[in-house]
Amino acid sequence: QEAFDQKQMLQFMQNNPDHLYRENLVGHITTSIWTVNKERTKTLMVYHKLYDSWSWIGGHADGEENLCEVALRELQEETGAVSAEIRQVCAYSVDRDGVSTYGMLYYAEINELGKLPPEFEIAETNLFEFLPENLTYPAIQPYLHEKVQEWLNTQSKADEIWDVYDVNCKPTGRLH
Repeated sequence: QEAFDQKQMLQFMQNNPDHLYRENLVGHITTSIWTVNKERTKTLMVYHKLYDSWSWIGGHADGEENLCEVALRELQEETGAVSAEIRQVCAYSVDRDGVSTYGMLYYAEINELGKLPPEFEIAETNLFEFLPENLTYPAIQPYLHEKVQEWLNTQSKADEIWDVYDVNCKPTGRLH
């Protein structure tokens, strides 16, 4: 699926010069950041005022070509992150209401959180041991979690497995 998503994303970018802008009604580019605390025991989520629900961190490219920069910008804007380690996981795609969203998924470990910017789209942040009930994208969240889990497994030695979270996003107690 990832190879297909990556191919689709590249083809979309080649065929749509305005692919970095959300005004493109055919589709656009976003980033998503699965974020955990530095102990890797909890998932950081944000409460969106607009959607009145909990979500992972992320946002639109809004003209920025460097998607890692987009991810860092969103991480800082939506959480007040002062210090974090971020790594690219994979490309993904989502079709919703006739619009294709192509995204780059990142994994981040937060070292330090500051204050949320005032008058912004995020009402609050919270570290969760379990995913909250009121999710913005309940159909997408398990898929992205699975992708992060698969990626974490590729970062380990042959005799290790990174099962930090189970399928319900509950910490397993293992760091590797």
